[in-house]
Amino acid sequence: MRLFFSSHKKAPLFLLLCSPGLALADSGKPTHPSAAHHHPAQQPSHARPAKAVQAKKVEYITTRAAPETVQRGGGLIQPQHGTQSISEVGRSYMDIQAPTASAFQLVSVLPGANVMTSDPFGISPNTNISVRGLNGDALGYVLEGMPLNDVASYGGYPNQFADTENYSKVGLQQGSADLDSPVLNAAGGLMKLSFLDPSLKPGGLASFSYGSFNTRRGFIRLETGEIGHSGVRGFVSYSNTHADNWRSGGYDTRQHIDFRLLKEWGQGNQAGILGSWNRANTSYYPFTSLEDWKTYGTHSGKLTQHFEPGENSTSYWRLSRDPEETLYVGAPVHLHFNQRFSFDITPYAQRAYGNFPYGSTLSSTGNYYGSQPVTSLPVTDGQTVRADYTQRSYRSGVNMALHARYKWNDFVMGYWYDYSDDNEPQPFTAVGSDGSAANIWADKKRSRILMPDGNPYLAGSFHTMSQTNALYVGDHISLMQDRLVMDIGFKEVMLHRWGTNDVPGPQRNISSNRQEPLPRFGMRWNFTKQDQLFLNVNTNFRTPAVPTYYNSYAGVDANGVPNGSISQAGTNRLKNEYSVSEEFGYRRTGDWLTASLTFFNYNFRNRQVQTGEASNPNITTTINAGKQTSRGVDVELGTRPWHHISPYASFEYLHATIDNNIAAGSDILPTAGKTAVRSPHFQAGAGLRYDDGHFFSMISMHYMSHQYSTFMNDERIPAIMTADLTLGYRFNNVGFLHQPTLRLNLSNISNQRYLSGINSTTLNAHDTTGLHGGRVSGSAPGYYIGAPFAALASLTAGF
Repeated sequence: MRLFFSSHKKAPLFLLLCSPGLALADSGKPTHPSAAHHHPAQQPSHARPAKAVQAKKVEYITTRAAPETVQRGGGLIQPQHGTQSISEVGRSYMDIQAPTASAFQLVSVLPGANVMTSDPFGISPNTNISVRGLNGDALGYVLEGMPLNDVASYGGYPNQFADTENYSKVGLQQGSADLDSPVLNAAGGLMKLSFLDPSLKPGGLASFSYGSFNTRRGFIRLETGEIGHSGVRGFVSYSNTHADNWRSGGYDTRQHIDFRLLKEWGQGNQAGILGSWNRANTSYYPFTSLEDWKTYGTHSGKLTQHFEPGENSTSYWRLSRDPEETLYVGAPVHLHFNQRFSFDITPYAQRAYGNFPYGSTLSSTGNYYGSQPVTSLPVTDGQTVRADYTQRSYRSGVNMALHARYKWNDFVMGYWYDYSDDNEPQPFTAVGSDGSAANIWADKKRSRILMPDGNPYLAGSFHTMSQTNALYVGDHISLMQDRLVMDIGFKEVMLHRWGTNDVPGPQRNISSNRQEPLPRFGMRWNFTKQDQLFLNVNTNFRTPAVPTYYNSYAGVDANGVPNGSISQAGTNRLKNEYSVSEEFGYRRTGDWLTASLTFFNYNFRNRQVQTGEASNPNITTTINAGKQTSRGVDVELGTRPWHHISPYASFEYLHATIDNNIAAGSDILPTAGKTAVRSPHFQAGAGLRYDDGHFFSMISMHYMSHQYSTFMNDERIPAIMTADLTLGYRFNNVGFLHQPTLRLNLSNISNQRYLSGINSTTLNAHDTTGLHGGRVSGSAPGYYIGAPFAALASLTAGF
């Protein structure tokens, strides 16, 4: 790509205006990363006048421009003008990050973001994010108008999202989702992902990376440019990644394709199709308890490189090898009828299949299929097997909105429909003498362990269909030449779920109907050209995750012998999490400084907290934590480049408390007034970038104070502080290669050994006396182990 830097030198720019169709390019807008050299700022050829018009009068306008491809704060902050808080990272920041970085890692220094990782390069599925203390399943994930959340647990898997090179920006909306967001769980905010527009000229981008732990990655993107004079242009990219596991046996692989086709015509009309395909085979990094962490450090729960029959047989890395395949496709269309009316519609479809396995053992007798005893299984007592938790899901929907503009009003009336089909059987797969399974996907009957009647032996199985209908109306009111803006809206969401529990037992069918009214109001006032105040009051909700509806039959008797009883009772009575959030803030968008200060307050009812299942921590379940109050302040600031240097800083103070006691069996735990789990009181991020057009470097740091992992606050992980460093150089064009770039990304440069976050929470870690005098046994929470120092070198070039 071609980059122009002029942070303190000014050059005159003479523009001859001889046609009303001439448009001025925004010099501060990031250029297309593949080859800006190919992309002059111009209208598509199909929109140009058929013949030249002779100008009767020539006007010369002289201006002084400082083209900046390094955005403010090194690309970590963007000017905002809405009524809600949002932080965005831009293309210029992503261009110097590790190309393997996930969307979570890209926002890790933004205010409120707490990213929990297991590997340095964003490949492992063992990752999570919390925002203002709210877990990742309370966030909506939306790519160009289509939802990306898991249809059952609402989690987000950023290693399945787009490749980093194909994002134009990644936004983190900390307070709440937008009125038109197609999400069911965004009580904690929204992550908005945007694709690059395809280039106007043919070309592309290629890169190769190699680094620590035998990590290697290749990427190529091909751009069609405008096809003839049709106004159609597109791109397709492919990447292939391999990395050895840094603290366990085994390795990870990932193949990924992104594509986008775009057609533009007339005054603002556009239609397109875009999508992502991902196929990965990764090994779960084991979680650890705090006790094991203190004793064994990074070796806690370490998977073995070789199969060892006996006591350690279930720790073989191939037994935790996780294959996943996903496909997301969307077709956003914007039609501009006239100056008053426009219409947006985004149909989408998705398919996903994954196997979330772990090592286990089976005996030939004493097993239960649901509540029904199984006479025998074709295994020897204590035989090692793969316990496969498989999930196959399909999803499709459409989101549409009609806009009508009249005077100072922009009315919107919209409708969102979504249908999903989710099937989650839990079979077992036999392994050979070397510990490997014939079919790690566990999607063929012949590879599964069968019962005497020829059917697969399942630990559980449920099949769920969901149908969502949502209606929303709103008005965007612009007064005083857009100095005063108000957003008023209302959304009604109706969700119908039905399904079957496909193992024997007293529960067969489940059904649930839910609806939630969601009013909202926001306002923004520009009291100077550079200063603004904003406030909003929004209502948000999160429906219970699918597994909460179903019985689990893994109960045991007083001697610990399985008896097929219910170990977890499913219910459709768990209420929706509901929150009212308020924000009030100040923004500064000056020639030099861009900054924001946001005060926020949440009040939750039926607070739903995601945690790992006791039998398989890779699978999540949900508990109702009652009421919670969260309030605090976010600060974010960054400057434009000065002598090629651009700093960035963020800060958050959070005070989140549990507002009620929580039932624990037949007793009650005194949790009222305790600090909420995953809610650090302080966190801060910082970035300092130098970029003179050829040499560039950036150091970024993140601090997180301690976090409680239990509702009784009797266990916590210590504070975390890590730093990453980027060094690189852009060369001049070499033949057909445009500005080859060599960069080195160093993560965790101080080689900290740390727990990066909380996977599973518990009520109490240690035995506790309840309010009624009973003894409530403690259980250990699970934690992510952060990755050590790692380096990744990349060579990138446009063509």
